[in-house]
Parts: sequence; structure tokens; C-alpha cells
Amino acid sequence: MKDGGIGEILFLCHRVPFPPDRGDKIRSHNLLRRLCDIAPVHVGCFADDARDMGFATELGDMAESHKVIPRNNSRMLAGLKGLANGQPMLVALFDHPAMHDWARMILATRPISAVVAYSAQMAHFVPVLTAGQRFVMDFVDLDSAKYTAYGEGQGGPLGWINRREGRVLLDFEKAVAARADVSTFVSEAEASLFRAVSGLGVDKVRPLENGVALDYFSPDAQFEHLSADERGAEPLLVFTGQMDYRPNIEAVDSFAKISMPVIREAYPDARFAIVGRSPTPAVEALGVLPGVVVTGGVPDVRGWLAAADVVVAPLRIARGIQNKVLEAMAMARPVVASAQASEGIDVQWDRHLLVASNAGQEASLVLKLLSDPAKAAELGRAARARMVERYDWSATLSGLPALIRG
Repeated sequence: MKDGGIGEILFLCHRVPFPPDRGDKIRSHNLLRRLCDIAPVHVGCFADDARDMGFATELGDMAESHKVIPRNNSRMLAGLKGLANGQPMLVALFDHPAMHDWARMILATRPISAVVAYSAQMAHFVPVLTAGQRFVMDFVDLDSAKYTAYGEGQGGPLGWINRREGRVLLDFEKAVAARADVSTFVSEAEASLFRAVSGLGVDKVRPLENGVALDYFSPDAQFEHLSADERGAEPLLVFTGQMDYRPNIEAVDSFAKISMPVIREAYPDARFAIVGRSPTPAVEALGVLPGVVVTGGVPDVRGWLAAADVVVAPLRIARGIQNKVLEAMAMARPVVASAQASEGIDVQWDRHLLVASNAGQEASLVLKLLSDPAKAAELGRAARARMVERYDWSATLSGLPALIRG
């Protein structure tokens, strides 16, 4: 049943919001589900590949109407186009005239009361709206800060490109937020940072947090557990994530090369499983290191999480709330995370998870948990309880109807 009170909604997102198996799709999927409770929703999005295109049917079952466009822009061409047009590479990467045309058609022919753009690269598809049409911009993270961090201390052309992207993207983000009725970010930390750099107030920039599917990511849920051969020797340490994403690549590289040798001095059979789709050649190469396993994509990540003695999230560059951390905690696993990976999550360090400041401390905290199984189990139970108390999607998105209505 619809919440009622408004017309229809146009939802623009940069990837097909199915299946909810990676960070951006998890959020967009849950946003779409909640938006569909409020009013009929028209969805415009891009498909990265044939797999994404295959989920158009599921999208059609949910949305009033939809437009899915295959995306084939290369980063090099997008960078050149961005330079030529003075626009961020991220925007040029997700540009297509057919999406502009479709969005304008929907706005002209349907009783659209609100437009929700998900992620900065979809904002340029939102034209000037008419009176009574509300613009909600879900930036999710402050992407410009990520590119600035990439470029810090990085020499050569790539460093220049990342620093330029950080500057140009920030200007774009500020301009979009100035014309939006409200802009949302995945955590108060991200929202506060953007308020500081944009000069906008709390009426214009607000947090809209991520949640976790507590019935699905539960130690009591029905899922296929790892076989003895899959699990291998103990102890098992696990990292989950999309493995062609730079922060994830850097995280597992550091842990495999710096932390694991220290851990294996105390536990020679310790294994580190890198679990996630699309591992790059650099990630695949880590599989030759002692104790390191690169699984690639798996049918169900819960089996690996449930088998883990410790889940690690050693990211050095991270924005917003890390779904991988929420999911591991919801599975009642003890987590060792970097400060960057835990930022924005409303938990108490040392009570709900352990936080390390560098690779050496990550190894030390993992060893602490491996040497004290009772402490590890206690940490996992507290983590699950905190997720139940604070991070159910119904709670974190409870403010969405008010944002849509204004």
C-alpha cells in the first residue's frame, strides 16, 4: 500500500539496483523498495554488462516504468570528454543523450512530484523542475574527497587527473546541492563534511544512513555453509568486497603483504580469504602468497562470513558507511577494521568491533582475538545486537517519506 499524499517519483541511479550484492546497489535497491511504498516510481539507470541488463525484468516488476541503458563509455574517453567540456570525469563516464531525453519525457508526461537522483553522476540528468516538483539529491558519499585522497602524494599524470577530478567534482557537487531541495549523505560524518565545504545548513544537507538486511545477514538464517575443504585450515580471516575497486584492492594488498606474515608467525596455518567479484590481476597475484586465497565471486558470501574467525576491513581510503562491516557484524562475527572503514558507523570501539590505526595494529588485534575465542565470540554477539538495535533498513530509511514530501 502506498503512503499516499504525493504524485509519482522519478528515480535516477547509475547502476541497475539489482541484485543488492555490492555497496552502491545495496543502497539503491533499498531506496527503490522504500520509494515504491510511497508512490509509483519511474526508474532510469545504466547497465554495466549483460548481467545487469538481465535484471530489467525484476526492475519492471517493481517500477511503474523504467529505462535501462547499456553503458560503454571508457574512462579514458570520459576523461578526455570531461577535460573538453570542463566537467568531472565521473559525470562524463555516466552520460548518455537517451537518458536526458527519457528523463525529460517522464517529467513532461507523468505527474512527477519528486525526483531522486542517486549518486553525483546522475544529477546532470535532472533538468530545471517546475513548481511543485521536489529534487532530492542522494550523494551517498562525498566522492570529491575520495579523488582528492587518491591524488595526495601521487605523482605523474594519474596524480594530476585525480587532483583535478577532486576539484572539479567538488564544484559540481556544490552547484547541484545549491539547486536541490535537500541533499543526503550516508552518514552524519559525510553530511557534516559537506556542510563545511559547501556552506549549506542542516536544512539542506542531511544524513540518510545505510542499513543491513538483518533477516538475510543473520547467523540463524538458512544458507549453505562452507565445506571442510573450502574452509581449509584454521584460523580463517575474511575480507569481502568488489575486487576491482581501488580502496578494496589496496586494503587486501596491505593486509596480505604486511599483516599476514606477522599473523602466520603465531598461526602458521592461518588463511586469508579475499572474497568478491572481479578480482584484478594484482589481486589474483596475491593468491601466490602463503595463506592467501582469492575466491573471486561466490554464490553466497554468508558462508564465508559465518566461517570466519575474524573479518577484516583494513581500508585506508573509505567514504561513508561500509556495508561489508555492517554485514559482518550482523552475522555476529568479530571485526577488525581501520578507522576509515569504521567511520560513520554508530558503534563503540572495543565493544562492538576493534579498530586499528595501521597494518601492524591490525595484525596485533587479529592475534588478540585469535588467542581469546571467548572475547571474539563476545564481540560478535555485541556486534549483532547493535545491528539489530540500530541498523535495520526500516529504521535507517524511516525519514525518507518526509524528505520526499518536504
